[in-house]
Amino acid sequence: MNTNFEIANQNASGLAIQRNRVLRNTYMLLGLSMVPTVLGALVGIQMGFSFLAGSPFMAFMLFLGIAWGFMWGIEKNKDSGLGVALLLGFTFFMGLMLSRILQVALGFSNGGSMIALAAGGTGAIFFTLSSVAAVSKRDFTGMGKFLFVGMIVVLLATVANIFFQIPALSLTIAVAVVGIFSAYILYDISRIVQGGETNYVSATLAVYLDIYNVFVSLLQLIMAFTGERD
Repeated sequence: MNTNFEIANQNASGLAIQRNRVLRNTYMLLGLSMVPTVLGALVGIQMGFSFLAGSPFMAFMLFLGIAWGFMWGIEKNKDSGLGVALLLGFTFFMGLMLSRILQVALGFSNGGSMIALAAGGTGAIFFTLSSVAAVSKRDFTGMGKFLFVGMIVVLLATVANIFFQIPALSLTIAVAVVGIFSAYILYDISRIVQGGETNYVSATLAVYLDIYNVFVSLLQLIMAFTGERD
């Protein structure tokens, strides 16, 4: 009886160590992934990068195709160094794509402060929600299906607004994205804590996308409400 109890304790301890290792490695790789993101954004700003600006729908579809191609490759090679290399390449590409909205923000007289506010707000959201998921030990993975449906609705609304160009809908989408991907931070960190995600490369990809989407939409909202022209 005691032996069984000891084995159970050892198994539980082993699982806890594994989960903590995955969480720690995820945070380390997430921090590393911000370097190529910033580099990509700086290169994009210096180049005046604009991704098929004349055709927003084609640009959006091409962006999705490239992004999904990267994500497929990352998942396919998540257990090797190639997966990490592809992830860092993907974050550079995402930084390049980020440069467009940063260029728009920097066109405002208070552009730098708006970008800093969006970055600070995103950091605060991530720190708060990841701490809740990691410390509370509560299982938030049940939100998965609801969040996926919400993400699909937002994606369809985004495609529709490429044609309709309704400012109020753009703001509504931005608010929804901040809410959905903030909740995804809870979900993705909870998956690691609960043992549902055991690969730190996959975990980093998921959390990176959460943070990226929150930052972009938060910046859109801040520009809409506080942007100042010269």
